[in-house]
Amino acid sequence: MSTENFRIGVDLGGTKIEAVALAQDGAIVWRERVPTPKDTAEAIYDAITHLVDHAESTLGVTASVGVGTPGSLSPKTGLLRGSNTVILNGQPVKQALESRLKREVRMANDANCFALSEAVDGAGKGASIVFGVILGTGVGGGVVINGRIVNGLHAIAGEWGHNPLPWPDADELPGTRCYCGKLGCIETWLSGPGIASHFGDGGVETAEIVRRAETGDAVAEAHMQRVEDRLARALATIINVIDPEVIVLGGGVSNIARLYDNVPKLLPRYVFSEFVETRIAPNVHGDSGGVRGAAWLW
Repeated sequence: MSTENFRIGVDLGGTKIEAVALAQDGAIVWRERVPTPKDTAEAIYDAITHLVDHAESTLGVTASVGVGTPGSLSPKTGLLRGSNTVILNGQPVKQALESRLKREVRMANDANCFALSEAVDGAGKGASIVFGVILGTGVGGGVVINGRIVNGLHAIAGEWGHNPLPWPDADELPGTRCYCGKLGCIETWLSGPGIASHFGDGGVETAEIVRRAETGDAVAEAHMQRVEDRLARALATIINVIDPEVIVLGGGVSNIARLYDNVPKLLPRYVFSEFVETRIAPNVHGDSGGVRGAAWLW
């Protein structure tokens, strides 16, 4: 059977490697996950190769292969950079997998894969410009235009988490030091740990802050209102630059239901337009977005 009929996607994470096979209509027809080997890069390549071989032997097909991973391939060297699977940083991951699998392998950042999945047949289906947002342990994003990922010259398109929080209030300056070395990055404010770290009690998880706000705790409610305002400010800069029809939220913070009611109401304060119709939508595919998006790289 031709590679056009089935697509294999691999999500290469720090703790697990998940693979799926998609039929032409996007249905998942095979899925398997294994722990990410910790010892060598070669062990990781072997694990991915085994997953692909197992999928193809189970389905009786030869398929295209796409891989999503934290970090990105350097446009200068072709080597992986910025991955939380640190033994792969500086390694020729794409070339190694292509050598083992005897075919072209397409690779993309996991946030880009999430955005692509939601643009193809998720919350952004039918939209020409989709911005996919990851609000989790970190803050990332991906841009999809007319069904294609926009990587950019430096392969960093969508990395809005490492821009500064816009229009900061006096008490938001100079901001917390980000792991990237800068002060006040959006990631330090809107990641799950960032939301929690700025809460007055300290040491309270974001989910607990949301729960307290729901039960009428005034301090928690005030904090969540500031979180929503910060998210509106941060997303307004995205709208001002690429003007997407849909912004899809993913990651643990995306499960906070009140964001979808409150943030759109705040956007007109900050967007350079007399009206704002950009949809802020929860993701459709959940944790499967990244691995599905990897498959959709073909």
